[in-house]
Amino acid sequence: MKEILYGIFKNFIKMLLLLLAVSAVTFALVSLSPVDPLQANVGQAALGTMSEAQRERLEEYWGVNEPPLKRYLGWLSDALHGDMGTSLLYRRPVWEVIGEKLENSLLLLAVSWLLSGLLGFALGVAAGANAGRWPDQLIRGYCLVIAATPVFWLALLLLLVFAVQLGLFPVALSVPIGMDADQVTLADRLYHAVLPALTLSITGVSNIALHTREKMTEVMESDYMLFARARGEGKWRRIRRHGLRNLLLPAVTLQFASVGEIIGGSVMVEQVFSYPGLGQAAVTAGLGSDVPLLMGITVATAAIVFAGNFLADLLYGVVDPRMRRGRREKASV
Repeated sequence: MKEILYGIFKNFIKMLLLLLAVSAVTFALVSLSPVDPLQANVGQAALGTMSEAQRERLEEYWGVNEPPLKRYLGWLSDALHGDMGTSLLYRRPVWEVIGEKLENSLLLLAVSWLLSGLLGFALGVAAGANAGRWPDQLIRGYCLVIAATPVFWLALLLLLVFAVQLGLFPVALSVPIGMDADQVTLADRLYHAVLPALTLSITGVSNIALHTREKMTEVMESDYMLFARARGEGKWRRIRRHGLRNLLLPAVTLQFASVGEIIGGSVMVEQVFSYPGLGQAAVTAGLGSDVPLLMGITVATAAIVFAGNFLADLLYGVVDPRMRRGRREKASV
């Protein structure tokens, strides 16, 4: 029990340090951005017609005249007290905006994460079990092509084919147009999330499949697999009894490591499909120099990625009990 509590405390400290570093780097990049918040949100023509007093009020609202270090320390002080500030574009608390956008993105991200993991693992096992043969060459070729394909291009292609030409799925948004929020069903949300989720799943498969293939190839060439073959066990029986067991730990690592990749890809996908999620809000905040909202989204997504890695670390002990025993022995020493 002590090593579990110690591990949780140690990871909590790591997460705090990580979030601090992420927030500092994000704020520095935003401060160095050439985007003028006044011109980006008001327009050059409107700025030219404003009086000096109006311009000063706008500069005060956007914090243009304050030193960057002072602004960051002020934001950090409020964030440590649980206040992420108010979005300059939405004019609402940052946590409220993030909660609303994350609710829209959560279904999309969860479906994409599960589909890409399951499909990537299955393709990797099939390729590794048939290393050098045509299934392996076909799967590797597919993964290499997908890995080199920009996610926004694939999203546009699926949008043109399945939404515009065939009319099988909606063109944009996460819910039907003109429908009240209380009338939207889970089926409606799933229907609108099919193409964005499919795009993210396709692009997320290649990395998992290629890594799983390499591990499966090593397993198939191991001594215990050779011994099982000598005992007369069939190929798929050997894979099921011996191969999959040795692939569980790498599979857990790859699955939870893909959380960051899925979140990063959702930024472009949500833009293409006009999906009102967290990725689209991040783009809007970046282009509009909404520093509080951009900082909040960055910190929130970094916390999600870290939580995924921490959960994977906890699952290692469930998948392989030997790791729990190793941790206990290490703690006792």
